[in-house]
Amino acid sequence: MSVPISDRPLEKVKEEVIDQLILNYSHGEISADAFERRLDQAYACDDPTDLTALTADLPLQTDPRYQAEKLSCVQPKFTASTQNNAQLNITSILSSDTRSGAWVVPKDIYIKNYSGSVTLDFRNAVFTHPNVTIHIDCILGSDEFIVPDNIDVTTSTKNILGSVNSDKSSLENVTVTGQRPHLHIQGRVILGSVDVTMKQSMKQSLKQFADHLKDLFSDQSNSNKSH
Repeated sequence: MSVPISDRPLEKVKEEVIDQLILNYSHGEISADAFERRLDQAYACDDPTDLTALTADLPLQTDPRYQAEKLSCVQPKFTASTQNNAQLNITSILSSDTRSGAWVVPKDIYIKNYSGSVTLDFRNAVFTHPNVTIHIDCILGSDEFIVPDNIDVTTSTKNILGSVNSDKSSLENVTVTGQRPHLHIQGRVILGSVDVTMKQSMKQSLKQFADHLKDLFSDQSNSNKSH
């Protein structure tokens, strides 16, 4: 016997509805305008019954292959840890240092920033451990950490005329099944600044995934027609 929709966790129902919207959009069952309109409605909705009404007319249901494709595109990536990437040491003195793209994130990162600028972009990073500690010593410098919605961040720093700011919002009540990395930022900030910023929300990531899936199915369809 299935659990009544009103008794199911809202976050889980919302994730399932959004997955069904993405799948049907990628197969051409609804237009791009309808997909974006319903996606916005799903994010704003807090009633499970109203949520399921958004997909009541859609024929396609998600399957394990869809979930695997979703995790490969949206879920943070992990790789096995090795001695060579056990830790990362960054020293910036009157200079700048940036890590972005598919760089490998070790369990411990040590940043010594003296009148410099350090930027770590975790949006496409590959993690070796679910819990990452960033040890900072920031004096007259600026550290910026760019994180997506599916990474958790906590800070515990000693600030002397320094600032630690975060504009990272929550996951908008939608989760992605799987392991979520956790960044813990600790150390001292003296006459410097540490900023945690989010430049891509989960909604934007899911829209990109939907377009990726649509292109994928379109290419497969064109390939089948050519044979």
